[in-house]
Amino acid sequence: MARLYGCQNLPDSSNMCHESTSVGLKAAIGVPVGTTQLKDFKDCDAIFFFGQNVGSNAPRMLHDLRAARKRGVEIITFNPLKERGLERFTDPQNPIEMATGRETSISTQYHQVKAGGDIAAMLGLAKFLVEWDDAARAVGDPQVLDHDFISQHTKDFSAFADATRAADWSDIEHESGLSRSALEQAAEVYARSTAVLGIYGMGLTQHVRGVENVRMLVNLLLMRGNIGKPGAGPTPVRGHSNVQGQRTVGITEKTDLVPVETLKALYGFDPPAEKGLDTIATCRGVIDGSVKAFVSLGGNFLRAIPDTERMEAAWSGLDLSVQIATKLNRSHLVPARMTYLLPCLGRIEEDMQESGAQAVSTEDSTSCIHGSRGKAKPASPHLLSEPRIVAEIAKRICPPNDRIDWNGWVADYSRIRDAIEATYPDVFKDYNERLFTPGGVWKGNKASERIWETQSGKAEFLVPEGLSAAGFDDATGRFRLMTLRSNDQFNTTIYGYDDRFRGVKGTRDVLLIHREDMAAAGLSEGQLVTLESDAGDGMLRQRAGMIVTPYDLPRGCLGAYYPEANVLIPIAHHAQESHVPAAKSVPVRIRADSAPAQGV
Repeated sequence: MARLYGCQNLPDSSNMCHESTSVGLKAAIGVPVGTTQLKDFKDCDAIFFFGQNVGSNAPRMLHDLRAARKRGVEIITFNPLKERGLERFTDPQNPIEMATGRETSISTQYHQVKAGGDIAAMLGLAKFLVEWDDAARAVGDPQVLDHDFISQHTKDFSAFADATRAADWSDIEHESGLSRSALEQAAEVYARSTAVLGIYGMGLTQHVRGVENVRMLVNLLLMRGNIGKPGAGPTPVRGHSNVQGQRTVGITEKTDLVPVETLKALYGFDPPAEKGLDTIATCRGVIDGSVKAFVSLGGNFLRAIPDTERMEAAWSGLDLSVQIATKLNRSHLVPARMTYLLPCLGRIEEDMQESGAQAVSTEDSTSCIHGSRGKAKPASPHLLSEPRIVAEIAKRICPPNDRIDWNGWVADYSRIRDAIEATYPDVFKDYNERLFTPGGVWKGNKASERIWETQSGKAEFLVPEGLSAAGFDDATGRFRLMTLRSNDQFNTTIYGYDDRFRGVKGTRDVLLIHREDMAAAGLSEGQLVTLESDAGDGMLRQRAGMIVTPYDLPRGCLGAYYPEANVLIPIAHHAQESHVPAAKSVPVRIRADSAPAQGV
């Protein structure tokens, strides 16, 4: 609909979280997604975890991690906060563990890296590996690095190795917040492991230099050939099945990722060739008035984006806002000049069309595609499906095209899948026939076969430009704020006010801070403070009424809940290449408001 209308502006949820993965992995190994599958958890002998709170954000993975620990896999975690799910886990499906309270320890090492300090930490690991390998080769001992893999499959290793040798340990320790001995312990595990999974989340991607974070993890994996073999490879935890699969079928503002010539041949029109607007560019366009209309298929855009107050104030300048969704949310309460709220069927609800009950497809975090058929009775007989709503809009706004049968596509969704297969025949061969394959159909990618679709034809090492991913310098009184989710929320949806994993009860207006930072700032537990953005752009961004709450996290770092803290993130504070909002290291200052709050 968008491209036939002549619009390439397709901002989407990938822009908000894992675009750094799409950009970083594509440049390094030729594919924009991870190379692993769930079965690789059974083949690995070590897991290195970076910036992902699996307990709150991917709880089903805890079962795979528990199984890995039971067979002796070492799990090395790098995360600023001690998260319950990465420390220990009681399996709710195990009656003995539930009855006895028995737990499985998850992380064998837990390193509380400074927010934005992952580049330094990974460079420290790499420095140990390179120097150990240098020493081993000098005396004829077994090599530490996989030089056969490096020479056959990679590019620019020498420059990267020289950068690790030249790196100063005092700089690495300062920027990572970790000691040399702690990094040595982690490096020893990596050096003796034969198949390593590198699992990460938005703790790597949502930084100004988030793409370099991703590239550094790839560097680490390449050093010992940990891509393209069982039990090894980059494993980004990318979200949920309503999000994944967008890039797979061409939902992107980047024309170079779209099979333009195929679309032209199939449907007889000229798709727009210019690059469209991503999420950050869309926000700027709403503020400056160049964006006139906004059509949302699901999501809670105004709550998820940065610079919340500026964006809500500008939203009324839009000529049109169309919100297609299953549940009301904050975005629906901020009107444009003309606003339509179009409720639609949810995926769990039965979707009856002309040809009968319909099925849809979803893609999971490991690029497996699954069929999904709703069985619940719809909330109302008047609800339309998302494909039906989109098709009805398209029939009214797009030029007539006898090659596009909007009515036929809605009548039978398998015809949409046939069209997807025709557009992407290599990925979606026999799509309808394989849709309900037990366990899903793995989309596959060339990097998992050690075929590198990069510019050089090889996997590419990257020399980082610096040791901090934060994108700003430390200064007296300036903190690095990380936005966090609680265990009782799903994306922007808040289900309650108790975060049982972190011991927070009855409120989300908390500021997590190290006790020594509290003392240095003259603050006391329970005191009300205001957080102010320290972006240096002259704009006032603040969040008042936050309750000082001591917590175990690195000095100089703060934690506050997402999406409430988004008001403090400037639109301009984003990853350099991917434009992902840099929500994991935001420059802020603390201003004391009052005495301690009562009853918190």
